[in-house]
Amino acid sequence: MSVTVTDLTKLYGNQRAVDGISFQARSGEVLGFLGPNGAGKTTTMKILTCYLSQSSGTAEVCGHPVATESLAVRRLVGYLPEHNPLYKDMYVREYLTFAAQANGIRGSRARIADLIDMTGLGREAHKPIGALSKGYRQRVGLAQAMLHDPQVLILDEPTSGLDPNQLAEIRTLIKRIGQEKTVILSTHIMQEVQALCDRVVIIDRGKIVADDPIERLQRRLSGDSSVLVQFDRPVPEAELLKISGVASVTSGKIPHSYRLLLRGEADPRADVFRFAVARGLVLLGMVKEELSVEEVFRALTAAG
Repeated sequence: MSVTVTDLTKLYGNQRAVDGISFQARSGEVLGFLGPNGAGKTTTMKILTCYLSQSSGTAEVCGHPVATESLAVRRLVGYLPEHNPLYKDMYVREYLTFAAQANGIRGSRARIADLIDMTGLGREAHKPIGALSKGYRQRVGLAQAMLHDPQVLILDEPTSGLDPNQLAEIRTLIKRIGQEKTVILSTHIMQEVQALCDRVVIIDRGKIVADDPIERLQRRLSGDSSVLVQFDRPVPEAELLKISGVASVTSGKIPHSYRLLLRGEADPRADVFRFAVARGLVLLGMVKEELSVEEVFRALTAAG
């Protein structure tokens, strides 16, 4: 495992900002690290990047404990914080050259050229950072975080301020990086989670409340799933109940539509198609319904 967190706790006086959490992040995956404001996300990321020390428990990056081998961990981790600290009076290429020199990176000219191209900064490389839009500043921060070719990339709100075209480009970049490295991504944009993440860890009030692939998380929370179907004319609900795996039937909001509640893992869509053919019905639509990541997040982190 690239990142292993075990019983990690961080105390501020009597407040437990992080309360005995454990999780792992693997090489070759993008892990979504989610939670409401004040849940403990940023504190955890700062511990993993050696900006804060834990009160108890352990955290390791590629086998190196963050508490005792911070220099080794820093060489392995790239970090883009939520509030991206940049020298706004410096030019883009100048700033990346300065950051490379500060980190003792050899052959930095070629590396900087690759990163400018990779992050789409080519047209902006001659400008001072203070003249860039927020989206392009995010790109500069991402390029700086990747300068030393880290094994683990920790990104706190990396797509904040990006327009739809920029979003698509950065998504593609993060997905490509995630195929080779470990990426831990924190964001409040649920569409980004569904588009980018292989697995999701949700933290609430310092404790982990979920650690699952997105699909399994949705199934676990929703329990029995459902299929919404629409025909060209009314169908007796008693007939639909005869389809294998259907537990109950309710009328939908649009004409001649029905919501079929399913038992467990049943997927009756092929049987619904055969049902329509056998009765000469036109099947106008059929979709299996799942909770969105936003609905899952709200259900798991609602104040109790």
